[in-house]
Formats: sequence, structure tokens, C-alpha cells
Amino acid sequence: MHYGIIAAGEGSRLVQEGVALPKPLVNIQGTPMIKRLIDIFLQGDAESISIIVNEQMTQVREYLEALAPTLPVPLRLIVKSTPSSMHSFFELSSLMKQSGGKFILTTVDTIFRPDEFLPYVKAFADAPAEVQGLMPMTSFIDDEKPLYIEVDAHDRITAFLDAPLPDTRYVSGGIYGLTTPAFDVLEECMSRGVSRMRNFQRALVEAGLYLKGYAFKKIVDVDHAADIPTAEEFLNS
Repeated sequence: MHYGIIAAGEGSRLVQEGVALPKPLVNIQGTPMIKRLIDIFLQGDAESISIIVNEQMTQVREYLEALAPTLPVPLRLIVKSTPSSMHSFFELSSLMKQSGGKFILTTVDTIFRPDEFLPYVKAFADAPAEVQGLMPMTSFIDDEKPLYIEVDAHDRITAFLDAPLPDTRYVSGGIYGLTTPAFDVLEECMSRGVSRMRNFQRALVEAGLYLKGYAFKKIVDVDHAADIPTAEEFLNS
């Protein structure tokens, strides 16, 4: 499995709330968030890990450059400031599509339990060829602007919504398990000036890609200083 991490945000809310470290290096259970993801990906049979950080994150770049030679798989780094997560994904795609096959993308501040993530990786790896994406979703809502997911009786994703319908049970987990056809949709979105990951996900559905949802009990984001102890409590529970 090939993995990607978007770590190019500024983390401005954490800075304003007194967190001195760049977001990717903020410790969760004593480990920098970005290293925690890398360690989990290695448990998930990583073949390569591609990461984008912004140009101002010299501390993060130096940390990753020192870490890369110690890893058993290639760590491919892009240093570029981008205006959105979708633009960051587009930059990463230049590396990730070279690998072919299936890939899993996440933002650096997405916190999940390994005992839920690793079965998800196996389910995606074993999914039949007609499944072009397996997208984690959760009924736990811990986002300021959640993206709701509608699925049919077979968990095929039929819509991504800004507001829930009466029967909506899930929100996006901020993890994207996709296959190479997604890159064509990404390039088409970029050509139209689409600049939000949620609109890219909508475009995947509109393009007819077969996306399935995969339920996690809980996924949390670290956007604020108060989210750090919340994430640690979640992982320790």
C-alpha cells in the first residue's frame, strides 16, 4: 500500500493558543503526530510514504529528512506552500501516481486507533477491482464543519453533503483510500478551479467512481490546543 500525508497547513489556531511546535511535531502520547502516522503506515505494509510540508516548516522538513534514512521504505518529501489541502494533494499526486495501484491519503492531524485503521487497510487491499475507493466514515462528529456521507444499503457512497439528511448517520473521517482513476478526477477539478477536498469527493461520485464507506467507531482531528488531551484520552481509552 502507498500512503500520503498532507502536512502543509500553517496550524495557525494552535499557534494562537500557545502551542509552540509546528502541528506535525506536536506530541500525541509522546510521539510527534507525523511520526505516529508513519509508524502506523509501516504496520500497514507501506511500500512508500509521500509527504508535503509548507516552505515555512523548516523544523518539520529537517525532522523528516533526518528520519527518512532510518525507514525501511522510501519517504518522498515535497516542500511547497499551497493554498488548500486539495492543492497539496495535487502536488503529492505527482509522486503517488507513479506508484500505481491503491493509495491511502490523510491529513497530519487526523487521529485514529491503529486497531481500527489496520483492518481498514486490509479491507481496502482485499477489495475487488470494481471498488475504486474505500473511504473511512464515522458516526462520531468532532468537526467544526463536518462532511456528511450518504450510503446505500451496500455502503456504496451516493453523496457527500454539507448538511445531513434525516437518515444520515456518518461523516467523513478525513482519510481517503483511492485508486488511480481518482487522479483523473483530481486533475479535472484543478482545471475547473475546484479548491476544496469535499468538492473533489463530490466530483468522484459525479464521475461514477465506485466508492464504498468503511465505518470507524471514532476519528478525531487536532485543530485546537484542547484537542491534544482529547486525542490522548481517546487513544488511551
